[in-house]
Amino acid sequence: MIEAVAEADASTAWCLCQGSGCSMSSAYLATEAARKIFGPRASMAWGPGSGRAAPVEGGYKVSGTWSFASGGRHATWLGGRCQLLDAAGKPRFDAAGKMVGQTMLFPAASVTWTDTWDTIGLCGTGSDTYTVTDLFVPEIYTFATDYTLSPDDTTKRYITDKLYGMPAQSLFASGFAGVALGVARAVLDAFAATARDKTPRGTAQTLRDDVVVQFRFGEAETRVRRARAFLLQTLRDTWAAMQPPQTLTLDQRVAIRMAATGAILEARDVVDMIYHLAGATAIFATQPYERRFRDINTVAQQIQGRQQHFAMVGRHLFGLDVDITYI
Repeated sequence: MIEAVAEADASTAWCLCQGSGCSMSSAYLATEAARKIFGPRASMAWGPGSGRAAPVEGGYKVSGTWSFASGGRHATWLGGRCQLLDAAGKPRFDAAGKMVGQTMLFPAASVTWTDTWDTIGLCGTGSDTYTVTDLFVPEIYTFATDYTLSPDDTTKRYITDKLYGMPAQSLFASGFAGVALGVARAVLDAFAATARDKTPRGTAQTLRDDVVVQFRFGEAETRVRRARAFLLQTLRDTWAAMQPPQTLTLDQRVAIRMAATGAILEARDVVDMIYHLAGATAIFATQPYERRFRDINTVAQQIQGRQQHFAMVGRHLFGLDVDITYI
């Protein structure tokens, strides 16, 4: 679904994926809170940042700033990961010395927005920055998980169906890979029409009659279909093997990471290839290339497109320990 939407507009598809991922929080909320937040016409957004939550009667006093809140301007609720403070106002740490965190959810009307989203691509996501100061958040609108969901995770899930055993990174990686593949598909289809009709200056044949263009177009189509097939088959295999309430195994998570990041980067490279094959036609804003070229290169700059993920994949394949935070 996200792939199909991205063929028309990558920003819309990106916000759809982000909102879907944020709605996973419903599984960690008591029924009363989940129904309050995710009632009719509800949408949630959040992003990375820094927040602090001090315990008070009935909940927390929260201050913090978070950014990259895709779709936040249309959201009804927002969230932010916070460091918990003790009664003396000092940061809390667990026995292993790790920060004790909690995700706080609050109505969108409670925040102050800062317009920071001046980017070359995905301009329509409106992924701006938001701030709250000394905001009271009732306990029922908070949850402890950071969505890494290790196999020994003990965070209470009120809903244990298959979908809610998906770690956030696996879900977001899959969806944002769909955005990238949708953009690549739109560019490939657009180029087929351009190549049929365009006769480059100084030549007597159309683009599609050029053997170099034929080779590169065939290569591009192969790469996108191969990446898409790997991603979809990996997700099908994972879904079939999941046994709720358990979350994914490390092998399954690594497989999704390989397929999703690989698809994002393949889509980026294919769009780049087609953009240059289209020649001067591609530089005009009225043509179907320029916006998608900017969008795909913005998609690939996000955390799901990091080439460093392949180093984590390699570590796992070598039998070495890995940090599951971004797998």
